Amino acid sequence: MVTREDVQSWLDRLDGGSVTAREVEPNLWIANTPDGAEVVVHYAPPVLLLRVRVMEQPAAGERRGELFRQLLELNVRDLVHGSYGLEGDHIVLTDTLELENLDFNEFEASFDSVTLALASHMSALAPYRQR
Repeated sequence: MVTREDVQSWLDRLDGGSVTAREVEPNLWIANTPDGAEVVVHYAPPVLLLRVRVMEQPAAGERRGELFRQLLELNVRDLVHGSYGLEGDHIVLTDTLELENLDFNEFEASFDSVTLALASHMSALAPYRQR
């Protein structure tokens, strides 16, 4: 099974070392990509969680329903790894990986998928951001 030391070394290897990761508490890292994405990586055996806070959800109303529909469509159409969801008042993008047979290539693919989705979806989600 993957250890926390494996996760630390994988974070150090991401994007040829251009991702900076700092452990903010035991088994919890914040990884910053060169283009400004902030991914929380949580080692919680038997799984590894990747999470990105995307935005606050809009106030109740028609726009909120439109946003939720947009997010569900993005989940089905565009996401290979992970999904959009709600955490309190925030829209988050998450992925969960089983540690038992996880390797660097699968971790990297998931991390890249989450950060690419965030970058490519922000223009579609921008009209729903709180001002």
